[in-house]
Amino acid sequence: MRASDMLRQRVITALVLLAVLLPALFYPSIEPFAALTLLLIVAAGWEWARLNGCGSTVSAWVGVGLGVLMALVWYFGGLSLPLRSLWIAVGTAWVLLAAVMLWRGVAGWGAWPRVLRLWLGLVLIACAWLAMVHARLIGLGFLLSVLLLVWMADVAAYFGGKALGKRKLAPTISPGKSWEGAISGLLGVCLLAAGWIWWDAQGVSLYGRLWSFGPLLAVLSLVFLVAMSVVGDLVESLVKRSAGAKDSSQLLPGHGGVLDRVDALLPVLPLAMLFATL
Repeated sequence: MRASDMLRQRVITALVLLAVLLPALFYPSIEPFAALTLLLIVAAGWEWARLNGCGSTVSAWVGVGLGVLMALVWYFGGLSLPLRSLWIAVGTAWVLLAAVMLWRGVAGWGAWPRVLRLWLGLVLIACAWLAMVHARLIGLGFLLSVLLLVWMADVAAYFGGKALGKRKLAPTISPGKSWEGAISGLLGVCLLAAGWIWWDAQGVSLYGRLWSFGPLLAVLSLVFLVAMSVVGDLVESLVKRSAGAKDSSQLLPGHGGVLDRVDALLPVLPLAMLFATL
């Protein structure tokens, strides 16, 4: 496919997604947003099962089963429960998982038992959805501040890497990433946080919450969150390489799959909720 056709496809897909997601995101009550993102969770579960060796039928049932399970959690009041202990556990799991996976590399992931790989990913995907909905319950501004952190880190890293990238960050996992790009992403997020706090000092946002810890801890927390957004991207790239796949699926023309779009959010969302509840 020509580059111009690919770009047009990406733009069309992005516009369609925005046309669906934005009304749900800005709707006064949580139900439309929770329901729509739950559908994305079904798709992510299906993709994860496929990437870890499950057949088409089994993968479909895994995705549907994950969606049904989270719908039951929602129905029985799970979205209104305080989940600070869960955010601590999930945040710790992400740090340990990233250290082990990135140290062992692509070959090491395939050596793990398939059942363990499957359930580990499904649990982390489910927890990311819970964190996203809880962030929206805190407030639209808080959720947007988390989403924009990840998006700014990704965009600034892309352009910084293109212009300055020389030192590969993880050449065997994601050859396109560089240390210069990662640092550019961090600087972009710091500028975003500073601008947000200056513009909306009294609003409820992740940056305001971090700033309440003091300048030093706020900067260290931003460094940590940006690093974990990179980790989420690298972990998904590692899993795809282990599966021999370029994209998690082709559900989103021009963009790949759902996991390709939300990989950096998977660790950041529960960690943001952890900071919000400290």
